[in-house]
Amino acid sequence: MLVGFMASRTGRWLRILAGAGMVLGGLSSSSPRGAVVALVGLGPLVAGALDLCLLGPLFGRSIKGADIRRGLGMPEELRLFKTRYERLSPRARMMLH
Repeated sequence: MLVGFMASRTGRWLRILAGAGMVLGGLSSSSPRGAVVALVGLGPLVAGALDLCLLGPLFGRSIKGADIRRGLGMPEELRLFKTRYERLSPRARMMLH
């Protein structure tokens, strides 16, 4: 359940925002401890942006977000931003083809 959420679009955005907050907060403190926090924050930031779930192997899943979503029956390719096509109703999508 946790790994499925982390591989979802919302989970990826949460990791990106948390990582960015850690990086910015750590760098703004201008201390050695802040530098460590900034370096640690790079982990979730990069993993979320690259669609990697570092907790996946701990739960017997792949590290790739697409593989996790495929195994859980979720849409494999999940972009961070919803495209205009994804916002259309199923009927409107059908009319485009």
